Amino acid sequence: MVQRDKHGALRDDVRLLGEVLGDTIRDQAGQELFDKVEQIRALAKAGRDADNSEALLAVMSQLSEEELVPVARAFSHFLNYANIAEQHHRVRRRRAYQCDNSAPPQQGSLAELIPRLLAQDIAPERVRDTLAALQVELVLTAHPTEVTRRTLLRKYEDIGEILNTLDHPDLTLREREAQLNRLRRRIVAAWHSDEIRHRRPTPVDEAKWGFAAIEATLWEAVPETLREIDRVLKQHTGLRLPLASAPLRIASWMGGDRDGNPNVTSRVTEEVILLARWKAADLLLRDVNELRADLSMIDANAALRARVGDHPEPYRELLREVRTRLENTRDWAEARLNGEEFGAPIYLSDEELLEPLELIYHSLLECDMEAIAEGSLVNIIRRVHCFGLALLRLDVRQESTRHAEAINEITEYLGLGRYLDWDEAKKQQFLLAELQSRRPLIPPQLPASDEVKEVLDTFRTLAQQPASALGAYIISMATSPSDVLAVRLLQQSCGCQHPQRIVPLFETLSDLEGAADTMQQLLAIDWYRQDIDGKHEVMIGYSDSAKDAGFFAASWAQYRVQEQLSEVCRQQAVHLTLFHGRGGSVSRGGGPAHAAVLSQPSGTVNGAVRVTEQGEMIQFKFGVMGLALRNLELYTSATLEATLAPPPAPSRAWRDMMQTLAERTVVEYRRVVRDDPRFVPYFRSATPELELRRLALGSRPAKRNVGGGVESLRAIPWVFAWTQMRLMLPAWLGTGRALAEQVEQGKIELLQEMSGNWNFFRMLLDMQEMVLAKADVRVADHYENRLLDDKALAALGEELRAGLGEAVAILQTISGEPLLARIPVLRRSIDVRNPYVDPLHILQVELMRRLRELGDEGDATLEQGLMISIAGIAAGLRNTG
Repeated sequence: MVQRDKHGALRDDVRLLGEVLGDTIRDQAGQELFDKVEQIRALAKAGRDADNSEALLAVMSQLSEEELVPVARAFSHFLNYANIAEQHHRVRRRRAYQCDNSAPPQQGSLAELIPRLLAQDIAPERVRDTLAALQVELVLTAHPTEVTRRTLLRKYEDIGEILNTLDHPDLTLREREAQLNRLRRRIVAAWHSDEIRHRRPTPVDEAKWGFAAIEATLWEAVPETLREIDRVLKQHTGLRLPLASAPLRIASWMGGDRDGNPNVTSRVTEEVILLARWKAADLLLRDVNELRADLSMIDANAALRARVGDHPEPYRELLREVRTRLENTRDWAEARLNGEEFGAPIYLSDEELLEPLELIYHSLLECDMEAIAEGSLVNIIRRVHCFGLALLRLDVRQESTRHAEAINEITEYLGLGRYLDWDEAKKQQFLLAELQSRRPLIPPQLPASDEVKEVLDTFRTLAQQPASALGAYIISMATSPSDVLAVRLLQQSCGCQHPQRIVPLFETLSDLEGAADTMQQLLAIDWYRQDIDGKHEVMIGYSDSAKDAGFFAASWAQYRVQEQLSEVCRQQAVHLTLFHGRGGSVSRGGGPAHAAVLSQPSGTVNGAVRVTEQGEMIQFKFGVMGLALRNLELYTSATLEATLAPPPAPSRAWRDMMQTLAERTVVEYRRVVRDDPRFVPYFRSATPELELRRLALGSRPAKRNVGGGVESLRAIPWVFAWTQMRLMLPAWLGTGRALAEQVEQGKIELLQEMSGNWNFFRMLLDMQEMVLAKADVRVADHYENRLLDDKALAALGEELRAGLGEAVAILQTISGEPLLARIPVLRRSIDVRNPYVDPLHILQVELMRRLRELGDEGDATLEQGLMISIAGIAAGLRNTG
């Protein structure tokens, strides 16, 4: 029997989209452009096959200025359509698992995990209780390298839906033709749309984008995931997930992250919170209207009758009241946004809204209408528990020195001295005394600077918000207990009756190494330990630590600090929640969420995980319903498994090897990035780092200090710039050399043992492998040849490319097979995309060269082409920021 190719449908979809795009280019832009694009595509493919791009370079060097943008658009559009096809195929594969009763459950699913946990003699009640108490919170953040306009993203969503419809086997010929015509219209419309955002988004724009992501999929996906948890739990244990359980929650930084972003003000934060409440009320109102239309039943229990009287349609009558108050709540939020008063009764708390919904639920159960009770009503109740009237919880992030400066202005005005000059002991003494004092700290007439006034205004704004609307208050660049106590004092002094939990963020290598000591000192303070009520959250920074020390050294520091923090909190009887500040790229902690959670040190997950989900990854993981369901389940199952069946601790030999590798990696990484005088000029010349500043990429500046060098560059554009020219330096620099030295010393068997038996080490190698498979020394060489005039810089480029080659070779030596041999579908995806990405690299280099010659004058056409090339390369490579 011939086995059917399970990925054949993906190739069919890519072929279909490519053909329709080709027809569109021919019809809308002319046969001449179509022929040119086809010639370039054929030459790019032949160049890849023969490892020689001379013919491709010759043709592309002859492109006229008028041809640059449409050629770039053609290849960029194709790569976006390939992404749509791949996303749809992932949903298709998930459905295939669910439809085949004879196949084993999909890896990472609860259907696969729960029987495995039960087989390990973990009691069914413990599985149920752990699931019910689980706290998985995904924190949506803006993405400053996402340039695609929302209007195009909507068209892409439509194309994905069309592919899904075309999969139906019972379509008539006429129905299929109708879908193909719809597909053609979408692709033609996309071709005639400006794909690049030209206006830099505001923080409010970014927040609205987050709301749209919730409305598009997560609003439906979260309760559906909980329904699946309940179904699988009941199937294997006979137990149910309690209706009030909210193991999945959504939070956001959009409109609250003011670290290095002067555009996020107290007014912006208040506006975003009100907009979120408006959106939540609007979404809930839609749900209630649909539910009210369904609940026409007459029978009701005594409790509900007592509430509505002898009404012929008791459920509709009660929901009429709910509808009116939700309308009022929405109108109240709009009035507040417009600076107007609103007097009608509104819902102030989630409990007020849950009361009538739960009354209806219990009435339906008592009246033998369980099937109706377990329908859309359950989804609404779960949404209120998970999203609430706030829609999402807003985190606030601010840099530690801003709080210290605020305290300093207060102490100077009061004649108490300069807080900034005090040592840590004196700071703590002052802060604790003020926290226990009954007199006000901040004088009404305090002549605060603009920066300090904004800090105080932020805390006063937060004091006016309901606790359900607020998440964590994150302190970036936290280094000492006084950083946390200062925030707590400002909360108290500004009237925060329900203060946000305070979360120190440890980012650089030195901060990570000192984090446990800082938390030990903080939790040793009796007043503070009583104030936190036995719970604390700590954020681990992945981006800045990797930029500071390299991927391997940062990863090992993150692993060790989690162990240390867990032990500190255990000794103090404090429940620790770790907040992982991950990005999309490997060097920023990106990668498969399931593997990432399971690779954490034993005992550190403990039923609670917070993780940032960055803009481009929000679209990638949650932009399609099937993918949203899969990724929510993966987070849930990984957190459950890490809690109930954590991995064994690594052996001393493994830890010693990892320490050796980390120490060697950081030395080699810093030798290049910090100590080599050629490095910064090379980075600025060979990558599009300077050009990224021309683009409307996000509301936040690319640098924390606009006058600083690489050390002040934000981690996202740092990674993004290297990805664009395919050197991928942040992910591998230093690692290849460190691993090669250990192999040369005869330690390969130990490395292979670690790879085969230690989740953490296996994940590090897997992530390296994925990045190195996307790296390309030939492309990097082309950037250098066209953009570097200095021989010394060219020599550094040659050294870096040799280091990349060494990293590839040593990974293959350890694994004993080519890169991605165990993930052939990803290998094929990269190979298929390369001929479409290559022309964009060539165009980008030419556009960068021409724009640099023009200087500040610029050129609109060239800048448009450059933006398209950046977006196209990002689409082709994924995991870029």
